[in-house]
Amino acid sequence: MLEALKQEVYEANMQLPKLDLVTFTWGNVSGIDREKGLFVIKPSGVEYDKLTPDDMVVVNLKGEVVEGKLNPSSDTPTHTVLYNAFPDIGGIVHTHSPWAVSFASAQMDIPALNTTAADTFYGDIPVSEALTKEQIETAYEEETGEAIVKTFKDRGIDPEAVPAVLVAQHGPFAWGATPAKAVYNAKVMEVVAEMDYHAMTLTTRDSHVPQYLLDKHYYRKHGKNAYYGQDNPKSADHK
Repeated sequence: MLEALKQEVYEANMQLPKLDLVTFTWGNVSGIDREKGLFVIKPSGVEYDKLTPDDMVVVNLKGEVVEGKLNPSSDTPTHTVLYNAFPDIGGIVHTHSPWAVSFASAQMDIPALNTTAADTFYGDIPVSEALTKEQIETAYEEETGEAIVKTFKDRGIDPEAVPAVLVAQHGPFAWGATPAKAVYNAKVMEVVAEMDYHAMTLTTRDSHVPQYLLDKHYYRKHGKNAYYGQDNPKSADHK
């Protein structure tokens, strides 16, 4: 079942250590087949150098294991909530990458201070509210997903325009149209977090990019008038 998706999710997971996004087994990637209503996710606690595509676990949108010889990631309930709440995403990544975790620990947004951020994120990467004792003790991973969804709803943020979040006192999640794109967004978030940390040690002033620069860089790559890269038909107008 879903052999091609298992391979895709396996390859995306294997990018995490290559991109220095994980230490030990501290991360996972999933990918979804929307037509079948099933997603594939990394098994829990398995070292990356021991993973195979056959180890990937198939889960339905109720969070129930459909196929797999190993237990799915402990973050599976969070992925389930996000796939149900954000119907246009195709892949999700969770890591404990240190620069992003630093902002999550401080319970601070990762601000859009430069064009590196603006190329991928249309605004600050938000941090959720901290989970309560009751939320943690009853349904921790599911409540983590609900906290993410609430953050985007309460702050009026489009999850496709800002495909990443920080869970307060925990760490980052990112998503995208595919598992590979979700990994890409997770890496960009980590790079931006490091850049921002250094910038914020140099000045206390508000260094957010102005809206016109944010617009320029984000919409060069996204939307109907995008012209960055080789695959966009408008690229020929901006050689």
